[in-house]
Amino acid sequence: MTVCLVGMPGSGKSTVGRQLARLLGWQLLDSDAEIERELGHSIRSHFEQHGEESFRALEEAMIAKLAALPGVVLATGGGAILREANRQALKGHGNTVVYLRASVDDLARRLRHDTQRPLLQDVDPAVRLRQLFAQRDPLYRSVADHVVDTGRSSVSAIAHLLAMQLELGAPAAVPATPDDQPGAATDSA
Repeated sequence: MTVCLVGMPGSGKSTVGRQLARLLGWQLLDSDAEIERELGHSIRSHFEQHGEESFRALEEAMIAKLAALPGVVLATGGGAILREANRQALKGHGNTVVYLRASVDDLARRLRHDTQRPLLQDVDPAVRLRQLFAQRDPLYRSVADHVVDTGRSSVSAIAHLLAMQLELGAPAAVPATPDDQPGAATDSA
């Protein structure tokens, strides 16, 4: 089984994934990092030279390969969910899919100084994040076995909650929040 972490850019997939993998004694694989390793250059550079469609094809092949590996925590790129083939690969092989959900306000705060994410360059990141959230949130939810709100808990608490829930085979707690609307403010500040 693989635990596949999905969510918006900045939702904490790699950070939570690192701690969750350690707690489970599994390997963490980050699909974006694996793509960059194979390409020998950054995803941003690939986007600039070859476009998003070329990147999405590489991403699809990588997700298919990584999602089939046992004993792995897989942190996916935020847009991996866009392709049906990726959604099927993530759900396949008895995998567990966890949607790390964050409000648009939290994402904008976390990514305000990011210069590496191609889809957030040369635009107002908060506006772009709202657009991406509206498009992607239903897709993340459609494949998720667990939805965990990352806005109010520490990385360690989230990783421990997931590890415990995965070991018990029970659904992860989904906090009841008033901020299910894109961009809604949270009271975690």
